[in-house]
Amino acid sequence: MEFFKGVNVDWMGKVKYFVSLSLILLAVGWLSILRNHGLKQGIDFRGGTLVYVRFSGTPPIDQIRKGLQSAGLANSTIQGISDINSNSKNDVVIGLEQHGQGDESLDAGKQAILDVLHKMFGTDSGGKQDFNSITPSALAAYLTQKDPLALGVNAGERYNQLAQRLADARDRDNGGILTSFGQLKNVGGATPAVIASLQSGFSLGNFAIRNVEIVGPKVGSQLRRQAVLATLYALAGMLVYIAFRFEWVYGAAAVIAVFHDVLITLGFFSLFHFEISLTVIAALLTLVGYSMNDTIVIFDRVRENLRLMRREPFPEIVNRSINQTLSRTILTSGLTFLTVLVLYLEGGEVLRAFSFAMVVGVVVGTYSSFGIAAPIVVVWNKYRGQGASVRAGSAAEKRVAAEARR
Repeated sequence: MEFFKGVNVDWMGKVKYFVSLSLILLAVGWLSILRNHGLKQGIDFRGGTLVYVRFSGTPPIDQIRKGLQSAGLANSTIQGISDINSNSKNDVVIGLEQHGQGDESLDAGKQAILDVLHKMFGTDSGGKQDFNSITPSALAAYLTQKDPLALGVNAGERYNQLAQRLADARDRDNGGILTSFGQLKNVGGATPAVIASLQSGFSLGNFAIRNVEIVGPKVGSQLRRQAVLATLYALAGMLVYIAFRFEWVYGAAAVIAVFHDVLITLGFFSLFHFEISLTVIAALLTLVGYSMNDTIVIFDRVRENLRLMRREPFPEIVNRSINQTLSRTILTSGLTFLTVLVLYLEGGEVLRAFSFAMVVGVVVGTYSSFGIAAPIVVVWNKYRGQGASVRAGSAAEKRVAAEARR
């Protein structure tokens, strides 16, 4: 499918605009990184505690922040989740970096956050347990002791099953938090006697702890080092492949363009205050492969045209190659962009940083293929003064061409 026919854009004549745009994006992004004293690292890399909390209503983030500050946790971070089409719209993520060494420090950070939440939002339960926080096993033990169904001494298995159904109704059907015990009336086995027993033995808190993630600093340091090495290994492998498949200058140009893409994407992460996590590293590696593939398509067309247009200036051959692959670029990049854009808008908070990296990366990676990688090859050939006589291809292809000329 071709969107454009007979395109004749002088891409190489606009190199100064491409370079200027890249320099502006790099400068703005990395000035932001320097101003913020580096990139914002996720819990995967910096070590610490993340507590995911779901509220029964709109979470009072400012009130939570003040409570944490008054408890000496001013270095904590609070992030609201704004997925309006899901149960997580009332969730917040509270992060606390680790201070000190060992698991005791991590546990202390977790407990400090929980203490603040219970102090600020705990209800006057009269000593009752919070049903929104109880585990199925503890709920089964309570039901077995109270025996609201009058099943006798052999009722343990029945109450284990009932407790699991009640917990599933709370977590799956009601988003993990109940505001009334009446929400359980449709659960199989939840008779009025069971509901009455739950009301007498439990209270319903205003919030529930959905998940707790704890990462030690040693593990975070190892993950950070491995993420950097994985990215560098990917770039090195692609450099070797393209140098073997084409020429070393083509490999160097492609790697420089990909490196350019990663740097600009990281700058956008700083500007929009996204954290760097393991999922973001996965997105960056995906970006590396995507951008490299687009660049190779253009280089491959350049190699083909060098056989057909031997007397043409090398910049003209590159222009022709980019124009010939323009429809393919718009088709593949456009569809990919629409896909990751929908993922960013509708994919939820967990995938937000990953999809943001892909949205930025697809745009920058597509542009860098013709705006950065191709001009580098043109400049190099001009520097060598060989113009169109420089051919892309393997040594075997060059020998075949030489024999054909003889």
